[in-house]
Amino acid sequence: MDRLGWLFMEGARLILTCGLPGAGKTTLAKELASERGAVRLTKDQWQWALGSSPWDRDVGEKIEQELWRLAQEILRLGVSVVLDFGLWARSERDELREAARELGVGVELHYLDVPAGEFWRRIERRNSAPPWESEPISRADLDEWQSVFQAPDATEMALFDAAPH
Repeated sequence: MDRLGWLFMEGARLILTCGLPGAGKTTLAKELASERGAVRLTKDQWQWALGSSPWDRDVGEKIEQELWRLAQEILRLGVSVVLDFGLWARSERDELREAARELGVGVELHYLDVPAGEFWRRIERRNSAPPWESEPISRADLDEWQSVFQAPDATEMALFDAAPH
């Protein structure tokens, strides 16, 4: 790649949103994509559009793989990408960060930490609107997810690039 190409590539960023359902990831992803001129890829949106739902893990995994493949193509073109996946496990975040670094792009992690009561209030509101009213999230689901979610700590956050000001 010529020198100008590398300069253009260096401006591209992989921007990751991290948090449980109801944390505000999609809202933030939309804002970041708009502010940064980035492409936003949201797994849940694709699942609903394809006639599935976020409850179908097999379809969700396939969509994530394809969206990640697409994200890499977009990043190679020098355009930033916002991935709105949730990224509950540190291993997932590490894998995406390392792959993006290999592409020569910066990587940001935006972790949304919301108190449990606020999560549930937001999920109840979401459950009352399409398409979620037909396949709502239960309080038991949220409790289970909170028990397995691996929140990034300060050491992990330091591995990512700071958002530009």
